[in-house]
Amino acid sequence: MSMVFDAFSDIADLAEDLNDPAPGRRIMAVIELADSADPAAIPYIASAITDEDVGVRLRAATVLTDFDGPETSAALVIALTDVDEEVRKAAAISLTELKDPEAGTPLLPCIASTNEFVKISALGGLKELRRPDALASAIEALQDASPEVRSAAVQVIGWLQDETALPAMMSAARDSDANVRRTAVATFGFTSGPHAEEALRKALGDENWQVREAAAETLAKAGSAAVQDDLMAALDDEYWQVRLKAVRSLGKLSLTAAASKIGPMMNLDIPNLRKECAAVLGELADPGSVVFLEDYRDDADPDVRKNVRWALDKIAKGAA
Repeated sequence: MSMVFDAFSDIADLAEDLNDPAPGRRIMAVIELADSADPAAIPYIASAITDEDVGVRLRAATVLTDFDGPETSAALVIALTDVDEEVRKAAAISLTELKDPEAGTPLLPCIASTNEFVKISALGGLKELRRPDALASAIEALQDASPEVRSAAVQVIGWLQDETALPAMMSAARDSDANVRRTAVATFGFTSGPHAEEALRKALGDENWQVREAAAETLAKAGSAAVQDDLMAALDDEYWQVRLKAVRSLGKLSLTAAASKIGPMMNLDIPNLRKECAAVLGELADPGSVVFLEDYRDDADPDVRKNVRWALDKIAKGAA
């Protein structure tokens, strides 16, 4: 049950216990300050970030997730280098909850830190803040020795959705690390055109199946009907996850010609894939798909049955 703090008109009164010699009482003071939900409590909670007791510091880093602004992020930046790992992790998580673009100001210099964890955490906090002034630093971070830093930088760039960053993203799509490539490929959905399309086509042939999966999915956002052959080829990928994304993209692109190849995939022993195939066959509404769907009206998987019946109904209505 939540408590009401209307009686606490002076946050300073609550903060007095931050000077109590007992760590437990200081922790309670941090909790009460956070429960007040008053922005005036931020400086006091921020001061607890440097408390001598790890429990107090951990609680402060955790509750700061309920606040926003540059004062909050500045305190969390300090906690990123705490001697205790749990405090550092709590601060990194709290940074991802920031929503005020101004909160990004203390984070920007951290991208140039020599501390890998600080760089990753700062980039993680900046991602959803969409600070245009973070673009140059994020692009520079693509040259970092750490794959984790490069991956975090790609996410910042992707959220900014700046067309001028396309060359950098294309370079990241060729990164030596598979996770960086996958993250980069997934961000191409914000753009379109021959260069992005070509990068995604190449990614469909990547040695890592998760990169291929991301490419198959993103092609529906950044690709055109010209990628039909590439997606059709992806229907034969050895990983069903890639095939599923290719099926979905062919449906989103309304490529009716794909129905004849998607239909036979209904006999595969993968419920998720059958479910997706049925849904796309319904979206494409090709009368020729009925023969592939009829045998699965009573599929063992309820979701497959539902999609099959919906697809058959949609095709029937289209024919009528």
